[in-house]
Amino acid sequence: MIETPGFFWSVAFFLLAIGPLVFLHEMGHYWVGRWCGVKAEAFSIGFGQEVFGWTDKRGTRWKVGWVPLGGYVRFAGDMSAAGQTDPDWIKLPEAQKRVTFQSKPLWQRAAIVAGGPVANFLVAIGIFVALFAWYGVPQTPAVVGAVKQGSAAEAAGFQPGDRIVSINGRDVTWFSDMASYIELRPGEALSFNVVRSGREMDVIAAPKIDETVDRFGNKGRRGLMGFASKAPVYAKLPWYNLPGAAIRQTFVTTRAMADGVGQLIMGTRSIKDMGGPIMIAKFSGQTAALGFAAFLGFMALISINLGFINLLPIPMLDGGHLVFYAIEGVIRRPVPILVQEWAFRGGFFALMVLMLFVTFNDLGSIGVWNRLTGLIG
Repeated sequence: MIETPGFFWSVAFFLLAIGPLVFLHEMGHYWVGRWCGVKAEAFSIGFGQEVFGWTDKRGTRWKVGWVPLGGYVRFAGDMSAAGQTDPDWIKLPEAQKRVTFQSKPLWQRAAIVAGGPVANFLVAIGIFVALFAWYGVPQTPAVVGAVKQGSAAEAAGFQPGDRIVSINGRDVTWFSDMASYIELRPGEALSFNVVRSGREMDVIAAPKIDETVDRFGNKGRRGLMGFASKAPVYAKLPWYNLPGAAIRQTFVTTRAMADGVGQLIMGTRSIKDMGGPIMIAKFSGQTAALGFAAFLGFMALISINLGFINLLPIPMLDGGHLVFYAIEGVIRRPVPILVQEWAFRGGFFALMVLMLFVTFNDLGSIGVWNRLTGLIG
């Protein structure tokens, strides 16, 4: 078992991972806004009181807040998290009004909002390109190499040489795709489409629930079928094929995250699996201890996570804004201000409750509640 890095190093690597990703997310908003001719009044990394900053020649205040969890870009014309227009906006001279966010057509406003999450996905693609260029692209076929005795695979009748074509109707190309799908579904009956000796068949099997402990002592729960792949294959692709492989990996990872959210909503996955900043800091230090490549891969996952979460249709997030813009596009007028206000209040309350809950989980992941129980007992 590898010793988990101390508190200081975990926090340091957390900031090293999350800081650039938040910066690039906000830069996505900023650059699309600038391309659309919108003035950015402030660009902040972190919240709260300004620690240091400067004002550029365009009048944008670049600053770092003392709470390094997030950031924002404030465009001219906005005055609230709901994106409501400053009441004095209508009184501005035409030249000033033209550079405000609210003066822009609907498609440009939507593009500016989507620019942040898109930037996160592009960052992840760039990281995967670098990793694939150095190590190769994992392309181990979805073929059963061996079946473990007493496993769910043996009980279902799987045999070495079976090629998995799809699971629950979802096409499977590589062994890693199959493994990630199965791991998310412990105890759930799955329908495997299998080709054996040229003959196609369907096999129903439920992965066993595997309680795992990783090299850092972290406990987890995953689905385990009990078949192994053949020898791992890492293909060295031409440089012009690397972006396509990286885009595919980003898509597969995003789809797995969507599956996880769907399981939480449907109740098939425990909400105890959710984590927040403390857990991310913990894993930041642990992946850094495994080496530079592992830490880069972790940053790619966090970047995808930031992009995915921000696109969820929750008021206060980018996805919430995009939903309102979609409605505006259909009804040909902005959603009433009162509706937006109540939606964003509800979204803010939901996010605060979620933050409290994941913080509770985070503290449990580092043993705080166990230690308190020991002290009380």
